[in-house]
Amino acid sequence: MKIAFVGKGGSGKTTLSSLFVRHLAAGGAPVIAVDADINQHLGAALGLDEADAAALPAMGNRLPLIKDYLRGSNPRIASAETMIKTTPPGEGSRLLRVSEDNPVYDACARPVELDGGAVRLMVTGPFTDADLGVACYHSKTGAVELCLNHLVDGRDEYVVVDMTAGSDSFASGMFTRFDITFLVAEPTRKGVSVYRQYKEYARDFGVELRVVGNKVQGRDDLDFLRAEVGDDLLVTVGHSDWVRAMEKGRPPRFDTLEDANRRALDLLRATADSAYERRDWERYTRQMVHFHLKNAQSWGTSGRGPTWLRRSTPASSSARA
Repeated sequence: MKIAFVGKGGSGKTTLSSLFVRHLAAGGAPVIAVDADINQHLGAALGLDEADAAALPAMGNRLPLIKDYLRGSNPRIASAETMIKTTPPGEGSRLLRVSEDNPVYDACARPVELDGGAVRLMVTGPFTDADLGVACYHSKTGAVELCLNHLVDGRDEYVVVDMTAGSDSFASGMFTRFDITFLVAEPTRKGVSVYRQYKEYARDFGVELRVVGNKVQGRDDLDFLRAEVGDDLLVTVGHSDWVRAMEKGRPPRFDTLEDANRRALDLLRATADSAYERRDWERYTRQMVHFHLKNAQSWGTSGRGPTWLRRSTPASSSARA
């Protein structure tokens, strides 16, 4: 199943997504962890040192390879250049599976050893000097969106995506690719502001959204979150000596995580499992096509897209791929 962690910058979404990844791996589940944030911290949160985290291959830099593999023999996609980030799979397209080996994982994923298991880690990659002033970060996350659109996942397989901070993910249709979205919120007005934005933007798309209260220190914090987010509040997490040690680069064994936090992670997994059982495949596919047509038309009529797309996409028509 596909799971997103979102929230305001500094809310702790990367920390909580890394804890959830560790929790799944400790239970023996196949896991792909994806860092889709412009500030790349998931690798470090999973225990990589600074040099190893910086050396992770950037998906955004391997977009032509990703496109070429996924298009396969699809007759509607003549080349990687004619494939845009929202292109859905079609006849002849190649699909990705969580536990397989394939050229995309060979180029973009690296194994990370954790207590009790290992996970595949993929990163969009940070801005480079060449990107500054001329590129949108969503040109990087397009690689993630393509992979999610072509990924076949099972009930006991997990793809956990640490999303970009705030509500930036709504600049594409990627926010509809998940079985459930966990929004990490601190018990402050700023902490719940992203929740309100996300809730409003997602309202018409059937996005399943649950709030994880973080840095909750007492009853007053809990009451504040309940008043602000209501029934969307799933669970809260407080201070953790384990997390503090991890942030210093000296994580203890994961089985020493505090019982209260372990129970919170159990609830996150149970909630995600339940959401997968309710996946609406018809809506999932319809939304994929909706955002592809919207994106293709925007590219084709704005002059930003490839030459073939500008020729073949008047305002009233759709793209070929």
